[in-house]
Amino acid sequence: MLQAAQSATAQEHDESGFAHELLTFTLGVEEYAIDILKVQEIRGYDAVTTIANAPNFIKGVINLRGTIVPIVDLRIKFAVGDAEYTPFTVVIILNIGGRVVGMVVDAVSDVIALRPEQIRPAPDFASSVDTAYIMGLGALGERMLIVVDIERLMLSSEMALVDEATH
Repeated sequence: MLQAAQSATAQEHDESGFAHELLTFTLGVEEYAIDILKVQEIRGYDAVTTIANAPNFIKGVINLRGTIVPIVDLRIKFAVGDAEYTPFTVVIILNIGGRVVGMVVDAVSDVIALRPEQIRPAPDFASSVDTAYIMGLGALGERMLIVVDIERLMLSSEMALVDEATH
């Protein structure tokens, strides 16, 4: 309980020097991180129901305990190699802006804590990942993590997951 309260406080007061708790995952050879407070659950990849005329990175939808959840494959969205579905492929279920969305990743690594000074600004250059959705690069020992603003990405108009009128 105390740890949850500290995490919430850390998220609200970036300038205070508290660490952010992030869930790390892999896409191809790169390691990414997102705010743990946006994660609802982590599940194995199951078959999805495809939706006609959906963008190629939207794999389809699943029924999660009565909630229809769109599934986005970030490997396709970020163009990081072929999307192969293995026993290690997982779906991270996110709760973003009152909407439940799933994202397919190669594997989930762990939960880490990064202090604000450990997150460097994202370089400003052309890459396969739009830097508008990158909060920065996290340094943890020898590991370099791409810290993604998952809420900004999932709520963007290009993702077509949320009606324009709702945000």
